[in-house]
Amino acid sequence: MNLIKTLIPAAAVIALPQVGLAQETAASGETPQHTQYILTSLLFLMGGFLVFWMAAGFAMLEAGLVRSKNVTMQLTKNIALFSLAAIMYWLVGFNLMYPGDGWTITGFLGAFSPTVLEPVGLADTETDLSYASVGSDFFFQLMFCATTASIVSGTMAERVKLWPFLLFVVVLTGIIYPIEASWQWGGGWLSEMGFSDFAGSTLVHAAGGFAALAGAIVLGPRIGKFTKDGKVVPIPGSNLALATLGTFILWLGWFGFNGGSQLAMGTIGDMADISRIFANTNMAAAAGAVAALILTQVRFGKVDLTMTLNGALAGLVSITAEPLAPSLFQSLIIGGIGGVIVVFAVPMLDRMRIDDVVGAIPVHLIAGFWGTFIVAWTNSDASFVTQIIGFVAIGVFVFVVSYVLFTVIKSTVGLRVGEEEEINGLDMAELGMEAYPEFSKG
Repeated sequence: MNLIKTLIPAAAVIALPQVGLAQETAASGETPQHTQYILTSLLFLMGGFLVFWMAAGFAMLEAGLVRSKNVTMQLTKNIALFSLAAIMYWLVGFNLMYPGDGWTITGFLGAFSPTVLEPVGLADTETDLSYASVGSDFFFQLMFCATTASIVSGTMAERVKLWPFLLFVVVLTGIIYPIEASWQWGGGWLSEMGFSDFAGSTLVHAAGGFAALAGAIVLGPRIGKFTKDGKVVPIPGSNLALATLGTFILWLGWFGFNGGSQLAMGTIGDMADISRIFANTNMAAAAGAVAALILTQVRFGKVDLTMTLNGALAGLVSITAEPLAPSLFQSLIIGGIGGVIVVFAVPMLDRMRIDDVVGAIPVHLIAGFWGTFIVAWTNSDASFVTQIIGFVAIGVFVFVVSYVLFTVIKSTVGLRVGEEEEINGLDMAELGMEAYPEFSKG
């Protein structure tokens, strides 16, 4: 008892300076710099966890929207592309995208060097506390890079060879994406011009859509997708339950995608902004789904689940360029129009005889343009003209480089499987195993 009586006053004496410091900090309204560093690093790690989970969403969505004979191939492509992206982004991508003062060509081409993390047991006096740890920043930004490649995978499904596709992924994640993203997020020429893309409607989604478009054109449509007289033959997916699960996983991951792009969590204002981003992101997704739900009923006489799922994703892509500034009502309008875009854009691509298996081009490219353009409606620092210039610049760069690369691959090692392999399914032709072996004739 005497010991307790002695310890309590001692503890009070020790705590008094800390209490005084806390009161002083609270009175000034400032968060200690090391606390901001810790919280922002934590935001990147948590946001990165969520965006990583989007890799599972893409895998499930694609597995559900391809035929059962091609499911294993899509799953293999998704885990392989993420793993390759992780290696390439470390090897060259991160510093190419964020060169700091090390531009090779100022504003246009970053630095070519591997990523180096802080030393073990870093002290607060050994680093810049104004931002976040290199490891957390690298981890978070890597997830965006991998997302770009996932978009291409779905469009080119059911007829592309595995290794040639992965060769393209290496170049996309190591070179193409980091270069165009550096023009904005790395402080390049688009950033200097005033282009605005908060979380990547253009830099990630439209870029992936442009690469997917180039791939679809070079690769050509699936056998039986279009008849000689121009009719479109629907090819249903194997598992709409998986596709729906994938959509919900992507929806969840998008909170990290957009919320983490606040790039700071050290103040009350940052925390309020992050929560605002979450609410706006959710509203846009819901509006996109409802818009597609209603419009397919009106246009086709019945609700189309796949259109509704893509409507939600288009709403998410549409709000990604500016999820902070809009009100909830404005987010509803932005996301709702994204859902409408999908319902009209999917048949438009079919009329152009472009075979996009999962609808990635309407969702990521066309809705990405809408989301990028409409930024100027809610963000007074942006202009419609500048938004268009930025979108076109990135689109031309990604499409042309991707088209050339796919053409070179096609003419050298080959890009597409043979007719017999495509008819029998890529699971057996490319991998020798099936996702649903009990349903096979063998």
